[in-house]
Amino acid sequence: MDLFDQKKENKSLTSLIFEKIREDILNSRYVTGDKLVEIKLADELGVSRTPVREALKQLELDGLVENIPNRGVVVKGISQDDIDDILTIRLCIEGLVGQWAAERINDQEIKDLEEIFDLMEFYSTKNDVDKIFELNTKFHETLYQATKSRYLEGVLNDFQLFIKTARNNSLKSKGRMLQALEEHRHILNALKKHDVEGTRNALVFHVAASNTNIKDLTEIESQIKNKT
Repeated sequence: MDLFDQKKENKSLTSLIFEKIREDILNSRYVTGDKLVEIKLADELGVSRTPVREALKQLELDGLVENIPNRGVVVKGISQDDIDDILTIRLCIEGLVGQWAAERINDQEIKDLEEIFDLMEFYSTKNDVDKIFELNTKFHETLYQATKSRYLEGVLNDFQLFIKTARNNSLKSKGRMLQALEEHRHILNALKKHDVEGTRNALVFHVAASNTNIKDLTEIESQIKNKT
């Protein structure tokens, strides 16, 4: 992988390495307990050890890895407890997202959301869950951007990334894709009217439904594991 090709995004090499390793952890290429060897990573990525070292420090701050004395950097990953915490925290603050987005969204952002939703509707007829998931993520990123709060946007984008696998599995469960589509329709309709209460209620309802579905799937998976 040539990380230098991605520097057109004006990101530092350390940031690109951080994002690459973080993605590998969240996609389970590296699992809990795996050791991340600085020199090996530098060789694989074709970079010096310094940006890798800095990236590992950032990952430690994010809680995804741990630097253990006499052992080195070890993957912690995202546990089920972490996911449960994220789901709970996200539900508590999405109401604020709805309020600020309804108050602060501009015409271009509404147009962007309409285009994203139209594509979600189209791909739902194709039953293309992977494309719907990609668009769903983009819809929420645009919504967070509309709050005009870089702190809120940063926190919630990270949350989306950390529970990426759980969200994807949820969307693939029977009936959830079409249900989620209708929930997004209600969010968009309220935003177009700058309806603060309507947007807040629609968004909280959507996130609560998503959380419930994720938790139900987790419980089913746990029951299956206990039987094997």
